[in-house]
Amino acid sequence: MTYRATAPQDGRQDSTTSALAAERRRLINLAYRMLGSLAEAEDVVQETYARWYAMPARQREAVTSPGGWLTKVAGRICLDVLRSARTRRERYVGEWVPEPLPAHAEWPAGGADGGAADPADRVTLDESVGMAFLVVLESMTPAERVAFVLHDVFRYPFGEVADIVGRTPAACRQLAASARRRIAASRPPLPSPAQRAGVVRDFKRAWQAADISALIGLLDPDATAVGDGGGLVTALPHPIEGAERIARFFADRTLPGRLALHECTVNGQPGLAAHLDGAVVSVYAFDIADGRIRRIWAVLNPEKLRPWRTE
Repeated sequence: MTYRATAPQDGRQDSTTSALAAERRRLINLAYRMLGSLAEAEDVVQETYARWYAMPARQREAVTSPGGWLTKVAGRICLDVLRSARTRRERYVGEWVPEPLPAHAEWPAGGADGGAADPADRVTLDESVGMAFLVVLESMTPAERVAFVLHDVFRYPFGEVADIVGRTPAACRQLAASARRRIAASRPPLPSPAQRAGVVRDFKRAWQAADISALIGLLDPDATAVGDGGGLVTALPHPIEGAERIARFFADRTLPGRLALHECTVNGQPGLAAHLDGAVVSVYAFDIADGRIRRIWAVLNPEKLRPWRTE
C-alpha cells in the first residue's frame, strides 16, 4: 500500500527518526479534525508514537513507510475514541462543544516561532476546523467522520481509507458521500471574512451596551446559543433558542469592569474572547449567514481553553 507520508528510503536510523518527528504536525491536524478536541488529539498522537517505539527494533525496521504506519494507527485509535465518545458525551455535564483554537498570531505562548510547547501550534487553521464544520462532524457516525476527514480533507485514496476504517473502498466511498451530504445540508453560502468580522464586532458593541434591540437585529430569528462549562464553571445547561431570548440573555449579563471582551480568531474565523484580569475565561464562536448570527458557541470549560493561556 502507498501512503502519502514521506518515509526514509535508506533505512538509516537517523533519517527514520527525522521522518517520524516530521509526521507529528500532520497527525495532530488529522486527529483534531477527527475528534474536535486538541487534548484528545494530543493523546492519540502520543499513543501512536508509544506503539511505534513499543515494537521490537526488527519489526520497526521492516516498516517501509513509517509515516504510513503512524497514519494507519492514529486513524484507528481515533475511530476507537469516537466510538466511545458518545457514551462519554452522555456523561458530560451540559452541552459539549468542540475545543476552540486561537489564531497563530494570538497564541499567548508566542506561537511556533516563539517556542510554544502546546500542540496548538501544529494545527493548520482553515475551513475544515471552523466551529460550524466541527459541529456537523459531531453529528456523523464514527466511520463517516473518519472516512470523510481522511478522503475529503486530507485527500487519502479510498483504498488507504478502507485499510484504516476496516471497510471496503466502496463502503468508504458511500460513507464519505453521506458525510458530504450532511455538510452541504448544513452550510449556506459563507459571507466574506470582512462581513463576518463586522457582524461579530457589532455583536460585541451591542453586548457591551446591553442593547437588546441591536442584539435582536444581529441574530437570526431562529438562532441558537450553546454554552460549554463541562461542569467546572457555570454555563448554559441547555441551548437557548430564538433571537429575543438570546438577546435578553446576553443583555442581562453585563460585563463587569475587570472583564474585557476582545475580537479574535476562533478556529480560523472571527470570534470573541473574554479576559478576566488578563486571563481568557471564555471564547465565543459564531455561525453567520445572510448577515445574521445563526449560532453562538460559548466555551467556558477551562480545560478546553488551555491553548489560550500562558500556563
